Amino acid sequence: MNYPAHLKYTKDHEWILVEGNTATVGITDYAQDALGDIIYVDISTIGKSLSAEAIFGAVDAVKTASDLFVPVAGTITEMNAEITANPDLVNTDPYGAGWMVKMTIDNIADLDGLMSADQYAAFVG
Repeated sequence: MNYPAHLKYTKDHEWILVEGNTATVGITDYAQDALGDIIYVDISTIGKSLSAEAIFGAVDAVKTASDLFVPVAGTITEMNAEITANPDLVNTDPYGAGWMVKMTIDNIADLDGLMSADQYAAFVG
């Protein structure tokens, strides 16, 4: 499994890339592998302010469906339109073209509660 060191991770298997007070969020390599082939991504929270760990969408896969959770509090500003037409990007490139949403972070200090790549790797075993 691949867990890039420059990202932060959640116990719900989301990753977050922070640039200033803007963040990009997606699901981890571990999560996409566990879900199997992703066939649909549903995100209807654009423009909404959400608390940390709130549901921002869902993915449907061949094996199961799963909710998506924001790692920190903030406002969802953008969805990756490419994954609507090509949900398999989440499987083939979870840390790149398969990103889910961009958001504005309410409090940068909230990132301190997230896991590093090494901590996440130990978490998933």
